[in-house]
Amino acid sequence: MLDMIISAFRNIFRKRLRSFLTISGIAIGMASVVIIGAIGNGGKEAISNELNSLGLDGITIGMDTSVSMSVDLSQNELDKIRSMSSVEDAMPIVTCYTKSEICGKKSDAIVWGIDSGANQIISLELLHGRAIGKPEVKTAANVCLVDQNFAKEAYGRENIVGKKMEILLGGEYKEFEIIGIVKADSSILQNITGYIPSIIYTPYTTLQNGIGKSDFDQIAVKVKTSYDAEATGQTIISTLEAGSNDTGAYKAENLAKQRDKLTNLLNIVTMVLSAIGSISLIVAGLGIMTSMIVAVNERTREIGIKKAIGASNFSIMMEFLIESLFVSVIGCLIGILIGSLAAFAAGQIVGMSLMIPFNYLFTCTLAAVILGVIFGVYPAVKASKLSPVQALRYE
Repeated sequence: MLDMIISAFRNIFRKRLRSFLTISGIAIGMASVVIIGAIGNGGKEAISNELNSLGLDGITIGMDTSVSMSVDLSQNELDKIRSMSSVEDAMPIVTCYTKSEICGKKSDAIVWGIDSGANQIISLELLHGRAIGKPEVKTAANVCLVDQNFAKEAYGRENIVGKKMEILLGGEYKEFEIIGIVKADSSILQNITGYIPSIIYTPYTTLQNGIGKSDFDQIAVKVKTSYDAEATGQTIISTLEAGSNDTGAYKAENLAKQRDKLTNLLNIVTMVLSAIGSISLIVAGLGIMTSMIVAVNERTREIGIKKAIGASNFSIMMEFLIESLFVSVIGCLIGILIGSLAAFAAGQIVGMSLMIPFNYLFTCTLAAVILGVIFGVYPAVKASKLSPVQALRYE
């Protein structure tokens, strides 16, 4: 067996250009499959991080204004939700799309009005300063939190606690003190498009006063781990609608479920694109078969000599099959290397992690081995069935 492996390896380098072109075809096909897999996996992780960075990992209760305008989300509804046994915590959310100004620079901003202890419900990792506390919420203080990217863009550093900024609320700019810096997540949208509004967090009471609003836009709910989020959402809706004629006015969104739907959609897209990329591998496999058939024709006399001195049909077949396998595996490894480097470079450019799962690479390698065997069988069998007499006479 060792002799067959050595012989097969030497034969690859007999026709260097032909072997190079065949290996290149496999490498390009494999690289495309690896890149597609990396993009799909990176996309799923990025979407999950983006949703988690906004705290979208539980359920939210909102209003369906197309059904009724006679009810709203207020402190009464918030207290009802907090009193439920399946709810660990709940927080009012008020949002406003506006503009902000810092260091003379104006930019679009989304202001989130949140409650104290918001980091228990949404993903806010404090890097510097302090979080919004109960005194700020109670007094509707003009304080805010910004993320590290906002701070770096304004002052060139992360820690800008104590600095002042202005936010446009109710038609006029109002001064706010920055009391904390929170961690910015992947921000893939900003890295790809170069634009995304700044996200600013302030006490919900402050934002309500600023825009003249008394109710909430949404109520974010953190469900206890022993309870089902979907069922809890329906229970909350039933509780809020009890004694009211406004059936359907409230709506619950299981945002973790929505994230899973997006992830499944990306899985399907990745599978379709991978299938398209695999076509190039099949074409490359046909290239292997063509190359090996030519090799059989070129080495017909050599095969006759080997058979004349005692080589068996099996040894002749295995020599060509191993040669085909080597070409496929070498092309596969080169393709995986090129695809991995390309995915890493693309990830650095767009600022996201395009990690390739080990099981995906293993599957690609296994596919290459199977490809080499399948497309190498016919030439190998053809070589093993050559008649020694006819082979020796072949010119």
